[in-house]
Amino acid sequence: MNIARTIKARGTTTNEAGRFERFATTPAEDGWDIEEELPPLRTETSEEVARSAITYNRSPDLPFDRSINSYRGCEHGCVYCFARPSHAYLGLSAGLDFETRLIARPNMGRVLRKELSARSYKVAPIAIGTNTDPYQPIEKKHMITKSCLEVLSEFNHPVAIVTKGTLIERDLELLADMAGRGLVRVGISLTTLDAELSRRMEPRAPSPLRRLRVIRTLTEAGVPVRVMTSPIVPGLTDHELESLLEAGKEAGADAASWIMLRLPREVSQLWQGWLADHEPSRAEKVMSKLREMHGGRDYDPRWGHRMRGEGEYAGIIAQRFVKTCKRLGLSIKSAPLRCDLFAVPPQPGDQLSLF
Repeated sequence: MNIARTIKARGTTTNEAGRFERFATTPAEDGWDIEEELPPLRTETSEEVARSAITYNRSPDLPFDRSINSYRGCEHGCVYCFARPSHAYLGLSAGLDFETRLIARPNMGRVLRKELSARSYKVAPIAIGTNTDPYQPIEKKHMITKSCLEVLSEFNHPVAIVTKGTLIERDLELLADMAGRGLVRVGISLTTLDAELSRRMEPRAPSPLRRLRVIRTLTEAGVPVRVMTSPIVPGLTDHELESLLEAGKEAGADAASWIMLRLPREVSQLWQGWLADHEPSRAEKVMSKLREMHGGRDYDPRWGHRMRGEGEYAGIIAQRFVKTCKRLGLSIKSAPLRCDLFAVPPQPGDQLSLF
């Protein structure tokens, strides 16, 4: 049976066992030589109690040292997602499990409030959506991202959000209020303007045009937005770089960024399987360019290298990006998010100040 044709609206077609597991969960052939469709894979969401809300990092590649991730796994199903390998730590697959077996942490807002209230806490911008999308479809029901934003707003805490999701429009009033205090920036990921290609690579993410409408909605409400042309896929989407930046600028974005396609751990196998199914004529060119940038490897995780690679091709992409941003006025450095307004709000039972 051709599994690739029977799993609809999913980024991957396999469910290989995680690197810590012994057995794969990929469906086995049943012996019947009959082409048939499998039933749709339904998204399952379980809950866990969060013991902490803020995750700290020391990566020199990142412009922030702390982040919040509302969910584990992501229903958008982007086949190239660098976060897929994180599902292995849950005993799950980076393949279909990552996009169908999700985990929500409904107490995140309460835990975040406690962490921000600690005397030892030192304020700095928090990033939301650095691993999985905070506005993926299950946010509509669980509203964990919204609960965290409400806490951050109450504390006057700066935050940077990264998303593809249209659900961010639900929180427009809250975000506009925070933007008025210089507390928020949003990054909208725009991988391609080709709706058909997007649907195959990012099967449950909003269409490119819909994401551009999100940029316009946010910027018209006074929320500053960065258009993130990420990931750039060599030999597949790289020719769109200028068009992506122009579309983002026209929609209202005031800044831009880019990251090259990354294939850590299990993602490389998943991506190459996707290429074989969807872009077989381009597969060799895509992988050749990636390996050229990573010293012959599918991916090189070294700091200062993993995000953009090196060599002639990577240099050309960087030059094109810089030149286009300068032409469009997207290279102006954004105002820093404000940290000076941060304050722990009065808690029930606190003694009132006499002054």
